Amino acid sequence: MRPRQEIIEIFSTFAQIESDRFSKWLTDNQLRRSIQNCLDTSVEAPATESFWALYWHKNWLSKSDGIAKMHLSAYLQEPCYWAAKKIVTKFTNNQYGLADYFQMGIAETKKILEDFNPDKCSNLKVYASIAFPSRLRDILRQRKEADICTQWGLLRKVSKKQLLEALNNAGFSPTQVAQYRLAWTCFKIVYVQNQPGGTHKLIEPNRQLWEAVADLYNREKQSQLTATSPQCNHSLIEKWLSETAICVRSYLYPNVASLDVPLLGEESNFTPDLPDLNSESLLAQMIAQEDAQNQQEQLSQMKAALLKALEQLDPQSRCIVKMYYAEGLTQQQIIHHLQVSQPTVSRRLVKARESLLAALIDWSQKTLNISVTSNLIKELSSALEEWLTVTDMRC
Repeated sequence: MRPRQEIIEIFSTFAQIESDRFSKWLTDNQLRRSIQNCLDTSVEAPATESFWALYWHKNWLSKSDGIAKMHLSAYLQEPCYWAAKKIVTKFTNNQYGLADYFQMGIAETKKILEDFNPDKCSNLKVYASIAFPSRLRDILRQRKEADICTQWGLLRKVSKKQLLEALNNAGFSPTQVAQYRLAWTCFKIVYVQNQPGGTHKLIEPNRQLWEAVADLYNREKQSQLTATSPQCNHSLIEKWLSETAICVRSYLYPNVASLDVPLLGEESNFTPDLPDLNSESLLAQMIAQEDAQNQQEQLSQMKAALLKALEQLDPQSRCIVKMYYAEGLTQQQIIHHLQVSQPTVSRRLVKARESLLAALIDWSQKTLNISVTSNLIKELSSALEEWLTVTDMRC
């Protein structure tokens, strides 16, 4: 469990990088007050970074909450920084520096939060430490491809999915997106057909090609566009596709800019949404889940300690314990089955039970940090009796 102050800093500070080196942590005062209030109000919640990371992630998924995303962005600063550090070391001849890679990575925060699945990986920071380098490598590959292509070669290379994402990201209306998409489809058909066979060098479009694209567009628009679209000439088609190429390049090759560090002295423009523990809030549910998970983990640890103690018994004692507790045989039946004396069976049962109870008490002291009292011994003794009757033991 981390100290309270460390939890506050993890979820409210942002890295500042100067001259391609880490400079200092900048604190967002609104975020600091938000996490402080959460910790003050939610005294039952564990003060662990993994708990609060999962809390803010679930909050963001359920509400698309701006404050949740800001807390998570602060939380992911460190894994993003180390991913950027790794990439800049690997690609020493690249045009980008540490600050550029760091901002590229932070820009992918939303994507990383969307892809994170708590059911498969309960630690967001561990997942992000793998996801950030992967996303950065994808960005570099896309940028390299975009950088070496002419705008017409880029349009020929881009996928339909990327094209639509680029146009929507640029703010075009659905009608414009449909028109530009159809123009791009016609362009790909005509442009490829007009290239010399087997050549890798693409010929620049001329007026004749633009007129061919416009003719195909005018034929196809009646069946492919729902809204009424005017006739297009070669100039309009060229204009549309030039704009499309610019949008695609900007989408695949965005300018690097600081995304989440507030200017000094400025406040963020969100209002903290504090949890209400008196209602069935997300935080209350997570506390209950955390308690249930802790209980399950403790139960598993206890069983493991008892199984280890059981395995340390000699084979005959272990077999007698199994017959008596798991199979429900009487001591007389055990004597008859094993051909041993009654004192042997009785003595082995007592010593085995004492060894198992001692192991259980030792586990309780080390794991639960509780003092041994007569009442505790009685409770542990009852728990041991129950465990012995349901445990699968081998002779």
